[in-house]
Amino acid sequence: MRNIKEEIPLKIMQIRAFCMIAERGTVSQAANNLFRTQSAITRSIRDLEHTLATPLFERHASGMMLTEIGKGVLPRAKRAIQELHIIPSLLNKLKQRDSGREEAEPIWLFNLRRLQIFLALYRLHHTQSVADLLGISQPAVSAALKVLERGAGVMLFQRTPKGMMPTPAGREIAPFISRALNEIRHIPEDLAAQQGVLTGTVHVGALPLCRSTLLPLAITHLVARYPGIKVVTNESAFSALVTELRSGDIDFILGALRQNDAVLDIHNQVLFDEELILLARPQHPLAGRPLTADDLAQTQWILPRDNTPARHLLDSAFQALGMNEPQPVVETGDLAIVRGLLLNSDMVAAVSSHQLEYELRAGILAPLQLNLPNTRREIGFTFRQGALHSPATQALLRSISETLQPQP
Repeated sequence: MRNIKEEIPLKIMQIRAFCMIAERGTVSQAANNLFRTQSAITRSIRDLEHTLATPLFERHASGMMLTEIGKGVLPRAKRAIQELHIIPSLLNKLKQRDSGREEAEPIWLFNLRRLQIFLALYRLHHTQSVADLLGISQPAVSAALKVLERGAGVMLFQRTPKGMMPTPAGREIAPFISRALNEIRHIPEDLAAQQGVLTGTVHVGALPLCRSTLLPLAITHLVARYPGIKVVTNESAFSALVTELRSGDIDFILGALRQNDAVLDIHNQVLFDEELILLARPQHPLAGRPLTADDLAQTQWILPRDNTPARHLLDSAFQALGMNEPQPVVETGDLAIVRGLLLNSDMVAAVSSHQLEYELRAGILAPLQLNLPNTRREIGFTFRQGALHSPATQALLRSISETLQPQP
């Protein structure tokens, strides 16, 4: 989850004016389309260029032409505005109302502080908590919510014993608001990258398989090369990570891939594949010899959580071997817990071969001699379809891919 309190120096109305001038070519046409005065549009662009400390347009008698830097800023600026423009039509569908005409500009959404208040309340559920977080008064929170609900034409939150909980309309629009704010946050980073400086924060959904070796090595190489980049990892369950991926609160997920062709807004990129193995301490009574079903009958198992891809593969492998499915005494995806249990007991763990690679190379843990058939699975990236990766995110993706390349 990104920091809601993070300061965003840009204003949405300025970004909207920038996009409209880029589309129409002149201040006068942009002003007509936005129903604002030419002086207001001119002032918006001047203030935006001042904030970004660079010209975005070349001024000519025939109109306004984007500079090279302006062209670099435009795709993300347009994406932010597009996310907000979708919201009125979503709300109309929820209200089962079709106006049959083009929606007016959703001006009620074009205020950064208002949107930050919405997202903070969406996550914290109490107006006083939001006020404390953002350093504003509780009446200011309530006033912002009233403006949003008046613009939406529907309640976005309802008061419950658990606090202010989002209504179906509030839940529907939250990902769009979150993505819009995240796009705006990245605009200064895009600008810096065009000037040869990589900065910003990358949010990674880190599944268990990548946490011990691959991701740490990639991050080490990344920050050594680009000290202005910060990386934040999120170790939540896959379902929670996908929710944050859809909201733009994490940039990508790294780990075992889930295959679901019905999910159209998420796509995978395979990096490599690997299979499950059984691990124990080197002095384990079962270590160093081929195993049979009888050998494993009394084993205390450490297994992946129920209903995870690894668990399904493991159960299928035991069925293929004609053996009973293992019954865990511990279910966990935390490698530190797995390592501690194995080193201090005669338990056996089923893990992916890369997860405890260091311990295997160092002889701290040992693989047991039982091949698990058909447990090979694909490891890689999970992305939101159509996402515009920030320069910092692109750099980490490259670092991960480079880490996997064979060393000379």
